[in-house]
Amino acid sequence: MANDPEWRWYTLAGLLMVVQTLFDFAPAGPWNAPSFTRGLVGLVGLCCMYLGWFRFTFKSKGIIPSINRWQNPKESWKKVLVFSLSCFVMVGILQLNQFRDSLPDTAGMIVMLIGSLSMLNSIYVGLVVSGPLNEAEEE
Repeated sequence: MANDPEWRWYTLAGLLMVVQTLFDFAPAGPWNAPSFTRGLVGLVGLCCMYLGWFRFTFKSKGIIPSINRWQNPKESWKKVLVFSLSCFVMVGILQLNQFRDSLPDTAGMIVMLIGSLSMLNSIYVGLVVSGPLNEAEEE
């Protein structure tokens, strides 16, 4: 546990950067567009949050959740699939008028990207561990 990579600072910095997208106090930046600056800082925040999650989950540095890092891929891929489906439901909820005005315009697109990448990863892992891509069954 003492050798686990630090994840708390990445997560905290990421949360702060994502939360700042809800407020309109970003500088104009060299592109003279405060909303672009807010979005850019928010995307960097999402990257930091992902790094924090990765380090916390896999207890190692890196960015790719390869199958050999998973403790129980035969069960976990289903949980990742459910997470991705919940992201798609969340996109539908974000499109409701009551949320549309209080969130950045690109919030739905970013959540859809997260859900799509999660679904791609879960389907691949599912095919490898218990589907036609499983090499153990061929022997």
